Amino acid sequence: MTEATVQPITSLPAGKAGTVVALDLPGDVRARLLELGLVVGTNVEIVRFAPLGDPVEIRFRGCNLSLRRHEADGILVETAP
Repeated sequence: MTEATVQPITSLPAGKAGTVVALDLPGDVRARLLELGLVVGTNVEIVRFAPLGDPVEIRFRGCNLSLRRHEADGILVETAP
C-alpha cells in the first residue's frame, strides 16, 4: 500500500489537487487565508503558474485566488498516491 505524500502545493503541476494539511505562513497571511476558508482538510487545486512562475493561481471552495509564489510555498498539501 502506497502512502500519501505531504508537499508544498507549488510542487504540484497545474490541474493537480491536494488536501491542505498545514499552513506554514506568517501570521497575517495565514490569518487571511483562514478567513477565506483555506483551512486544514480543504481540497485545493493548482490552476496555473504565471509565465515566470510567480504568482500562482489556486482554486478552493469554488473560488480562484492568486498568491505570490513564496506564500503558496507555505501551503502544505497531501496528495493521494
